[in-house]
Amino acid sequence: MNNNNNGTPSSSSEGGDTVRSSVFNPGAPLRQPRTSPPVGESSTETRGLPTTFNSGYNNSSSTVLKTADSLVKNSKLSAAAPEFVPSSFASCQDDVYIDGSEGYYNEPSLADMVQDFVSHLTSSPGSFEVEIDYITDTLNGYATTEEALQELVELIYVQSTSVPNFSYTGARLCNHLSQHIILSPSSGNFRQLLLQRCRTEYELRDQAVKGDEGTRKKFHAYVLFLGELYINLEVKSGKGKVGRAEVLLGGLKDLLNALFSHPDDPNLICAVKLLKLSGSILEDAWKEKGKSDMGEIIKKIKDILSDTKCSQYVRQMLSKLVELQSSNWGRVYTAAVSSDATPDNDPNYFMNEPTFYTVDGTPFTAADPEYSEKYQEILDREDYFPDVYEENGNESFCDEDDEMDPEIEEAFEKFCLEAELSRK
Repeated sequence: MNNNNNGTPSSSSEGGDTVRSSVFNPGAPLRQPRTSPPVGESSTETRGLPTTFNSGYNNSSSTVLKTADSLVKNSKLSAAAPEFVPSSFASCQDDVYIDGSEGYYNEPSLADMVQDFVSHLTSSPGSFEVEIDYITDTLNGYATTEEALQELVELIYVQSTSVPNFSYTGARLCNHLSQHIILSPSSGNFRQLLLQRCRTEYELRDQAVKGDEGTRKKFHAYVLFLGELYINLEVKSGKGKVGRAEVLLGGLKDLLNALFSHPDDPNLICAVKLLKLSGSILEDAWKEKGKSDMGEIIKKIKDILSDTKCSQYVRQMLSKLVELQSSNWGRVYTAAVSSDATPDNDPNYFMNEPTFYTVDGTPFTAADPEYSEKYQEILDREDYFPDVYEENGNESFCDEDDEMDPEIEEAFEKFCLEAELSRK
C-alpha cells in the first residue's frame, strides 16, 4: 500500500471494495426504540425499524384506531351540552321534598323537632315564655292526625321523665300544649292522652318499687314528674273555674304508699323529694276535702324511722321532713288567697322574692323598708361595671345552668347531713 501526497491511504484495485465496505457499511441492525411512536404516524417513518417490531406496531396501531373509532361512533357525549354530569354523581335534586316543594333538605320529623325544642328549653329554661308560642304553632303543624298526636304525647312524656332537670319545664310545656293543641280526636285531646299515658306507669307501681335499679330509677323519675304535673297542669271545670287535675291527687297518694311499702333507701329518697316538692299543696288539697291523708303519710314515716333499718343519711332526711311538715311546711300560717295577698296580711308575701346584697354584704329583700334605696345602689354599681353584667342583670361570668345534676345534688345533701351529724 502506498501513501499519497496528503497522507490519505490508497487502496489497490483488488482490495478497494473490501476497504469501502468495512468503513461505510453500518454493520449490525439498529436497536429497537424504547417507546413506540404515537398513533397516526405514517408508515414511511417506521421503515428503518426491524421487521419484527414493524409488524407488532402496525397491529397495535390498527387495534387502537379501531377502538377509538368505535368509542366515537357509540358515544352519547355532545360538545353542545350545557354541562357534563357523570352517571355516578348524586344530584342535589334527589333531596327535594317528596311533595315537590323546592329545597335541598328533607323536612325534619316530629321526633327531631321535639328533641330540638327540649334541648333548647333545657339549656335555656328562661326562654320558655318567649319561645312557647312558636313551639306550639310548630307542633300544631305536625299534630294533624290522631297517630301524630299520640306520638307527640309519648315524645313529651319520655323527654320529661328521662332528661335531667326537665320535669318542671316539661310539666309547664304539657300544661301549655294541653290548652293550645288544636286537634282533639275521639280518642282524646292532648291532656287526656297524657293522663292515660301516666296511668299506664301508675298501674305498674307495685312491681316498679321492687324492680332492679334501672326500673326503679325510671319509676322515680315518673313519680317526680307527676308531682310537677299536679302543680302545673291547669284544668277548667264546667263552670270555667281553673283548678288542678283531681285524678292526680289520689294517684300521688297511692304512689307514696307504694314507695313506703318497700322502704329501701332509693324509694324513701324519692318519697322525700316528692313531699318536699308538693307536700304543702297536697296537704292543703286534702284538708279542703276534709281528709287526713297527710297525717297518715307522716305516721308511716314515723313507723319507718322506728322500725326500718335504713341508712343514717335517709333517716336524717325523713326526720327533717317530719319537722318541716310540723311547721306547716315552713309557712307562718296559711297564706291568703294570692289575689288578696298584700305585705300587710300575708307574711309569706315576699317569701319567693330574690335576696340582694349591699356593698358591705348585708342581705335585703323586697320586704326591707329601705329596699328601693338599696336596690338603686345596685343599679348604680352596674353602671360603673357595664362589662360585668349582661342585659338581664345576671353576671356574665356565672354559669348559665345553675341547676345541679340530680345525683350531684343528692350527694351534696348527703354530705351536708353527714357533716352536721359529725359536728353533733
